[in-house]
Amino acid sequence: MSRRLLVGAAFLVSAVAVACGGGGHGADADGSGQTSASAPAASRAFDPNAPLTDAERARVSVLTLNLPFTDFTKRTVDLTEIVSGGPPPDGIPAIRDPQFIDFAAANEWLEDLEPVISLEIDGDARAYPLQILTWHEIVDDTVGGRPVIVTFCPLCNTALTFDRTVDGAVLSFTTSGLLRRSDLIMIDFETGSLWQQITGEAIVGENAGTRLEFISSPIVSYAAFKETFPDGRVLSRDTGFVRRYGVNPYAGYDTIGSSTIFRVNEFDDGRLDAKERVLTVEIDGDAVAFPFSELTEHVVLETDVAGQVVVAFWQPGTLSPLDESFIIGSANVGAAAAYSPIVDGERLTFEARGQEIVDTQTGSVWNVLGLAVSGPMEGTMLEPVLSANHFWFSWSVFQPETLVIRGSG
Repeated sequence: MSRRLLVGAAFLVSAVAVACGGGGHGADADGSGQTSASAPAASRAFDPNAPLTDAERARVSVLTLNLPFTDFTKRTVDLTEIVSGGPPPDGIPAIRDPQFIDFAAANEWLEDLEPVISLEIDGDARAYPLQILTWHEIVDDTVGGRPVIVTFCPLCNTALTFDRTVDGAVLSFTTSGLLRRSDLIMIDFETGSLWQQITGEAIVGENAGTRLEFISSPIVSYAAFKETFPDGRVLSRDTGFVRRYGVNPYAGYDTIGSSTIFRVNEFDDGRLDAKERVLTVEIDGDAVAFPFSELTEHVVLETDVAGQVVVAFWQPGTLSPLDESFIIGSANVGAAAAYSPIVDGERLTFEARGQEIVDTQTGSVWNVLGLAVSGPMEGTMLEPVLSANHFWFSWSVFQPETLVIRGSG
């Protein structure tokens, strides 16, 4: 029997559970930048070649009960940092045969302000509603001919997409039922390796030390997706599972000042509240975070990251997936993404006019997905800079030296 079938069989004997956890920089930057929105570095040194400690061996004796085919002798992190998130492996079932529908069909159950993960590859644009991803966390898909894994960790408010090809082999992923620093740990069926979602790194198993390639996929409103990609498609609720799509099992979780469901001992960064939303960018080991509180006030923020000019856009009109019991009744937190301001060799400068984003050179109006929606540059798309949305605690524990970018006022 193949390793994939063996791993799959091990998953099937586990009971199915619901969503985890119950239920030179600009002058206005502070902190000091070092290492990784796309690939954060570990916050402390760890020797992967060191033998397992007694504490790690004790942890392995528990972990192997559900993961008998994972090679725990290969790891890049201290195994005692890995904890149970509640459900068993695949207890939060990944969507491995996603179906897609047109806007007319999606409009029957998806409201314009609801949050979706926007992904476009070679003209193939797809929206993954968070009302579905909250209950599944992982979608194995192929977009624009490219095998991808689309992920969302509700505990960290982190949506990330990766290429799922490793050393020429296409891997299939699901949830492991485990967490590290409150972040989703994924597992691949083919090798049983465990992967940290926020870093894209295999932290345990045959692939330990390998990193998946990140692909830009911001969280935006369904309306913004439709405006930008009129031929796009939407992930269907026909997933093969019965779930309360549209209901938020983490009601109130994103409240400023609230605690995490799973304790994160490593978090010790008071520059922002633990639950502050941030847009993060990393280039060549230089990392910055744009707090949503600053973006909401200024709409446009610009900084230098590793010698590259980056502009961050924010627009209202996107609901939180983690506020009220029903997403449709949740707070309007807006959406953010980052771009290069250079178009055809010319550097554009952007400013907020009300809550519109306008370039000062042509007066064209741009949306949060980097599309000029009116004016002389209508139809032009900015080049995205790889960025991601997180809660501050979830980013900071992996990237404690991140610069926090604030507006000039």
